[in-house]
Amino acid sequence: MDDETLKKYAYVNISSYRVKAVKSLQEGDKTPTQLANDSNIRVNHISKVLKELKDHEVAVCINEEKRKNRIYRLTNVGHEIVDYLD
Repeated sequence: MDDETLKKYAYVNISSYRVKAVKSLQEGDKTPTQLANDSNIRVNHISKVLKELKDHEVAVCINEEKRKNRIYRLTNVGHEIVDYLD
């Protein structure tokens, strides 16, 4: 793991919400509602977590133009990080 990826891993790992979201996204593309249900986190918190993960290039929205039912997936960095999470 390179230094940049290690920093992103540390950022994800210090938040239980981020860890749960990344682990849930490992299973495949999901909407915020699906993520909230899978990880037992309220949707408003998931929205904040997804923004943070996008800002750190761990996740990406694949249909940004939609107002509702946006779909998120892990980036290559996100897939690399998830292998190291507990």
